[in-house]
Amino acid sequence: MTDLFCGAGGSSSGAEAVPGVRVRMATNHWALAIETHNTNLPHVDHDIADVSGVDPRRYPYTDLAWFSPECTYWSQARGDKQDFAQGDEQAALFGEDGRPLPPEAAQRSRALMEDVPRFAEHHRYRAVIVENVPDILKWSGLPTWINRMRRLGYRSQVVVLNSAFAHQLGMPAPQLRERFYAIFTQERYPAPDLNRWTRPWVWCPSCQQVVRGVFALRKPGPLIGRMVAYGRQYDYRCPSVSCRNTIAYPYVLPAAVAIDWTNRGTRIGDRDRPLSTKTLSRIRAGLARYMPAPVRNSAPTRLRFAPLLVPVEGREGKQARPVDVPMRGQTTRNETALLIPAGGTWNDEARSVEVPLRTRTTRESEGVLVIPLRGTNTAKPITAPLDTVAAGGNHHALLMRNLTARGDQGQMCTPTSEPARTMTASNRQSLVWHPDLLRPYDTSRPPQQQPTPTVRVDVDDCLFRMLTPQEIKLAMAFAHDYVLLGTKREQVRLAGNAVTPPAARDLVAAVVEAITGADITPQNPPAAHGTERASVPELVAD
Repeated sequence: MTDLFCGAGGSSSGAEAVPGVRVRMATNHWALAIETHNTNLPHVDHDIADVSGVDPRRYPYTDLAWFSPECTYWSQARGDKQDFAQGDEQAALFGEDGRPLPPEAAQRSRALMEDVPRFAEHHRYRAVIVENVPDILKWSGLPTWINRMRRLGYRSQVVVLNSAFAHQLGMPAPQLRERFYAIFTQERYPAPDLNRWTRPWVWCPSCQQVVRGVFALRKPGPLIGRMVAYGRQYDYRCPSVSCRNTIAYPYVLPAAVAIDWTNRGTRIGDRDRPLSTKTLSRIRAGLARYMPAPVRNSAPTRLRFAPLLVPVEGREGKQARPVDVPMRGQTTRNETALLIPAGGTWNDEARSVEVPLRTRTTRESEGVLVIPLRGTNTAKPITAPLDTVAAGGNHHALLMRNLTARGDQGQMCTPTSEPARTMTASNRQSLVWHPDLLRPYDTSRPPQQQPTPTVRVDVDDCLFRMLTPQEIKLAMAFAHDYVLLGTKREQVRLAGNAVTPPAARDLVAAVVEAITGADITPQNPPAAHGTERASVPELVAD
C-alpha cells in the first residue's frame, strides 16, 4: 500500500493490522511526521514532499493507495461561518491561532483532492481509500470529483464511519471521531461489503441481544450534500423487524482506558493560575449533569463519581463529558483537560482485617443497597428514594458487597451509631455511611418520584490537569509503544492529525477481502450480560 499524506502513521499501522497488507511507500510534507513514521515503520520507504508537487512516476506501483488530503478548508478551521460547520472535531486543524484561513486555503484543499485521480490515473491502483472530515459532504465539487474517478474505471462507495464504532477486526478507538471515507475499487472486482464491515455490535433493548447495528439516517436520502453525525443525523437500529427496528446502542470503549490515573493533577483551589470563568462554568455544568449518575447506577464492586474531560478552548457550546464514554474528536491542539471530582478516587484496594478501617464515604464505597434498620423493613437498591430518616438516630447505611457473599445472607447489619464490625476483603458485607446522602433533620417521607439528594462537590476541591500527549495518543487508538517524536505540542499535533488505526484497519480489510477473495472474519460479538445497555442514549458525536 502507498500512504500519501501519511502523517504519524495511523492509516499505515491500521492497514498493516490486516493480514497480508504491507505499506511500501509513505509521504508527507512535514519532516517530523516522516521521522515519526519511519521510527515506527522502518520497513517503509519514505519521502518528505508536498504531494501536490510530486510526479506520480516518482513512487512505485502498489495494489492499494490511501489518501488523507489536507482538510483545512472543509473543517471549521476556516474562519467563515458555514452552514455545515456544526461539529468541532476538526476545529483549528491547521489554523491553530484561531484566525480566519486565507482564501488560498480553499484552492489548496481542492487541489489536494485532485491529487487522488492524478495518482490513480497513472498507477491504476486496484483500490483507493480517501479519508477526510464529514464536512466535505457539503462540498459542491464532490460529485464531479467522484465522477472523475469513475471515468478511470473505479466503482465508488461513500461511507461515514465513527472511530468509536470501528470494532470489526479488533478494538475501536475510545473517541467519537466521525470521518468521511470514499472507497474506490476497480470495476473488475466485486464491491467491498462495506455494510458488513462498518456495522458495529449493538445492544438491542427490545430483543435483549447483541446484534449488528444497521446505519439509519433520521432523514432518508443520499449522504452527499448533508452533514452526518451520530446521534444527530443518524442512529443504529436493530435489523430485526420483530422489534420494529428499535434504536440500538453501539458498544464503545470509554475514554477512561486512555487516562493515566496515577497522574492525579492539581487541586483547582491550589492552582497558581486560576482557571478561566468559561472553564469553571463548564466544570460546574459537567458536575451538575454527571455527578448524580453513579448514585443512580449501582455496580457490583464500586460506586464512584466519574472524572470529566473538560474542553478549555474558547468557542461557545462546548460541554464537559465523563470518561466512561468516548472522547470528543481530537484536534491538533491540546484543548482537553481532566477533572477528577473530590473523593472517590483513592484507597480503593483491599486491605487485611489486621489493619484499621479507612475512613469511607459514599463517593468511594462499593455500596449497592440502602438498609432501613427498624426491624420491619426490607433492603432497597440505592436507585430508590430513601425511607424516612427518623429523629431517633441515623439508621441508614450503604451495604457493601465484595464479590459473592460468604456464609449466611442475613449477616448482622448495624446502625452507624454503633462501632463498625470488622470489615474484610473476604467477600463479607459491611456498612458505609455519609451524611451527604441524608437529610439529618427531615423526618418526613420523601415522595416516591424524588431521587436521593445529590452529593454536593466544591469545585475548588476537584483535581484538574491537561491531558498528556501519551493519553491523546491512546485516545487515537495508537499502540502503547507507538512513538511520537517532537515537543509536547508537536506530539499533540501529530496525534490530532492522524487517522485512527481501527478505522483504517476495518476499511482496508473490507477492500482486501473484495479484491483478493480472502476470507477475513470479523471478531466475535461482545458477551451479553442480561439487560445491559451498550452506550447511553444521550451519546452523540460532536
